[in-house]
Amino acid sequence: MKTTRQDDRTNEQMITHRYLVTATDRFMSGWGGATGGASKCAWACSTKEQQIKLYDWVKSRSEMKYVNIHFDKWYPKAAHVHIYVVEDNHPALK
Repeated sequence: MKTTRQDDRTNEQMITHRYLVTATDRFMSGWGGATGGASKCAWACSTKEQQIKLYDWVKSRSEMKYVNIHFDKWYPKAAHVHIYVVEDNHPALK
């Protein structure tokens, strides 16, 4: 299976935003960019404290399953992978 990967981080954020909260998106899996497979997503943040808050936020979302925490490297088997950047104004951090 070929994976399409979208990472929203800039080159600088690849260094500063290395804490990841990952999940499988049940709603997006199986169609669109994830036709025939899973849609996996991650939220990248800059601190362990942010990661803990993000974990709780992602875990509370009904469409997310298999929520995990990673640091730096994450290469899931999926049809589509999207990494979002979390900044201080993210809803999970308020």
